[in-house]
Amino acid sequence: MSTFDVYAAYYDLFYEDKLYEDEAAFVARLIHEYAPRADTILELGCGTGRHALALARQGFSLTGVDLSPQMIDRAKAPLRDARLPAGSRVSFGVGDARTARFDQTFDAVASLFHVMSYQVTNDDLAGTIRTATSHLTAGGVFLFDCWYGPAVLTSRPEVRVKRGENSELRVFRVAEPLMHPDRNVVDVQHTVWIEQKSTGAITRLSEVHSMRYLFYPELEMMLASAGMVIRQACEWMSGKPLDATTWSATFVAVKQ
Repeated sequence: MSTFDVYAAYYDLFYEDKLYEDEAAFVARLIHEYAPRADTILELGCGTGRHALALARQGFSLTGVDLSPQMIDRAKAPLRDARLPAGSRVSFGVGDARTARFDQTFDAVASLFHVMSYQVTNDDLAGTIRTATSHLTAGGVFLFDCWYGPAVLTSRPEVRVKRGENSELRVFRVAEPLMHPDRNVVDVQHTVWIEQKSTGAITRLSEVHSMRYLFYPELEMMLASAGMVIRQACEWMSGKPLDATTWSATFVAVKQ
């Protein structure tokens, strides 16, 4: 079972204030900067599909895959009522970013909201990069964001608290980090309390999200070995150059 099989039930509550439309516009701009005619995207680690629908509203057609069947069920739910531009199509399916294969290529591959940092081993990273490059047309763009190593080491991860609710649930999460510098990995222990408003019943869940912080030279080498070159690296959303304060880095690589 994927960690996100449990996480799916309350995932969108924690991120209901996330600016998906603005983020999709940022992604679309970067993709079109390096592939002006791009109109198809494969999204690796699509979660509940919020980025995919926002990118479809930017005019792209999306195929999204996620390791969690529960995430995919939630991604599919709003498709019937989604209002998308003429010609834009969206589909979702269960698949592993490291091994998923399709009988088609795409103009771009996107992996958003730190999915690449969930690839904690070299084999995980290499597998996901192979998935991306094997599905890109020549000149296609691979865009992803991740935890950026210099910032993680400069301003260490801290305990964080997050809340969310809807008409049925009230949720509260404490995230406690444990660093493993020998592996460039942070284990984030999530403890979650979920309250059913109708009954007052409270469920407590505990799960670990292992996150790898990444560095430019290692990504440059791994992408080059798969036939891609980094064309841009910047802070997520702002587009500023990377530095030791950049926790969320965006990389744009092009297939040669």
